[in-house]
Amino acid sequence: MTAVLRVPGLLCAAALFLTASLAGCSSDGGGGKDDDAGGGASAGTPDDFGCLTPEEAERASITFPSEDGSETGAYAPRGGSGAGIVLAHQSDGTACQWKDKADELNKAGYRVLAVNSTGPEVAEIIGAAGYLRDKGAEKLLLMGASKGGTAVLAAAPRLSPQPDAVVALSAPEQYSNMNAVGAVPELTSPVMYMVGELDSDFGAGVKEMNRKSVKSSEHKLVYVRDESAHGVALLYDDTRWATVRDFLAKYGS
Repeated sequence: MTAVLRVPGLLCAAALFLTASLAGCSSDGGGGKDDDAGGGASAGTPDDFGCLTPEEAERASITFPSEDGSETGAYAPRGGSGAGIVLAHQSDGTACQWKDKADELNKAGYRVLAVNSTGPEVAEIIGAAGYLRDKGAEKLLLMGASKGGTAVLAAAPRLSPQPDAVVALSAPEQYSNMNAVGAVPELTSPVMYMVGELDSDFGAGVKEMNRKSVKSSEHKLVYVRDESAHGVALLYDDTRWATVRDFLAKYGS
């Protein structure tokens, strides 16, 4: 243990220069210590993901180990003692894309983990699921938008046990090296697919994945006519958001 030097007045600056390990310095000779990192799992400044206030980042910015061992960031509001829910964002977003819905779900009692994806998405989802289960979540839900939807569909069959339910919004059949259409035939979890009719070619792919979800105890397709909204934007409509919440509650309660 390095001793703390007590140096009066103007000599304080010189003491700091000469002693890199000095714990602190002030005109009255008192010492100090660095603050803890706050909500993160490792030392450092909590990540605001581009949308959190400093207070929110301190309380709810965490890191967790991905399946491949790398550290992944997430927005995880405190509280909630019910089912754990992993939220996976689109390719054009961050954890901030889910913040409003994450806060709402947290207030409803869910343990929420909105992943801030920077690496292999499936490995991140598997790591997030393990984190929530380790924290005591007895039930597990996965929900992803666009790329995130592909990720949760590809990850779900690899989990043991599989999640209690999965929601995929505007999910491509394949994205990068993720193959959702090849994974869903092994999915036994209840699954809800939601897509807009006018959302490019996503509708045909979502319909195909719904058809192939033959082992799922329930596979539900919400095909929104005359709608071009994509991913999380589908939930800006209160009726659709209520449909998703009801599905989550059905299997997460």
